[in-house]
Amino acid sequence: MAGHSQFKNIMHRKGKQDGIRSKMFSKLAREITVAAKAGLPDPTMNAALRLAVQNAKAQSMPKDNIDRAIKKASGADAESYDPIRYEGYGPGGVAVIVEALTDNRNRTASNVRSIFTKAGGALGETGSVSFSFDHVGEIVYKASAGNADAVMEAAIEAGADDVISDEESHTIICAFESLGEVSKALEATLGEAETVKAVWKPQNTVPVDEEKAQSLMKLIDNLEDDDDVQNVYSNFEVSDEVMAKLSA
Repeated sequence: MAGHSQFKNIMHRKGKQDGIRSKMFSKLAREITVAAKAGLPDPTMNAALRLAVQNAKAQSMPKDNIDRAIKKASGADAESYDPIRYEGYGPGGVAVIVEALTDNRNRTASNVRSIFTKAGGALGETGSVSFSFDHVGEIVYKASAGNADAVMEAAIEAGADDVISDEESHTIICAFESLGEVSKALEATLGEAETVKAVWKPQNTVPVDEEKAQSLMKLIDNLEDDDDVQNVYSNFEVSDEVMAKLSA
């Protein structure tokens, strides 16, 4: 599948980044608050909230933090966050998509633009790079959920489009519009997933050398370090050898 190694590389690198747990928890809490505010504050009655809570639990976010984030949505002083997507090009013309939740659009736009510029990239218009990505649902299970054949069979039965299995996990891809029903059908056969979310999957990837990869990693790190940025996607691909060097 196009972008397979890129997805795995980013996930390995992200695992390293996620040592900064408090920052990760605050981003997860923001997603929970936004989902709870947009619908009912009950995960059993609000699909978006159920997914946000599920993803927070998968990252070992304490129950108290989750409950606090849900309660925050119904408070009189509840902050209002807007979802915004930024698109641009990193070093070497690599496409980058940035998803943010912000209570101050000017601040976030200024910060994101500055990070792109310092990295030698440039922010573009909305739609300038997303046409080369597919907006899809991604459901991840631990390898222990079953062998590759069993997971593939369950995924086909649930209406998914593709499965990528390795020694660590099973990543199931489905249409963005079907994410809720596919994840529900999979839960009945495989149990609760590790993560269930919408992602931007590159249609094709761009191989980059070690130098470019280093600059791109720094750009992505700096973007992810911004409090308002929730997710970053790119279409570059690096070899396992280069990734091992950069992760050392």
